Amino acid sequence: MRDFADLAFKELKMELKWVGGGVEEKGIEKKTGKVRVVVNPKYFRPTEVDLLIGDATKAKIELGWEPRTKFEELVAKMARADLAKVKKRGY
Repeated sequence: MRDFADLAFKELKMELKWVGGGVEEKGIEKKTGKVRVVVNPKYFRPTEVDLLIGDATKAKIELGWEPRTKFEELVAKMARADLAKVKKRGY
């Protein structure tokens, strides 16, 4: 999640500094010192796993599907869409 947050905030021209660890870890915007990311145990999975890796092999074989969007590009699109939503709502 840290990598995802770093990419998303980078798209918004913000750089994060990570402090603490575990449930106490926070992502702080370097320029302003504002806390931008916190851990909320409410969203933990009931049985947390150490590593999750998606495998699109079956989709490629059976459907001929190939991804056209790289992970970094997907995160950037998501960040821009969320920013547009925030601006529209006036937060």
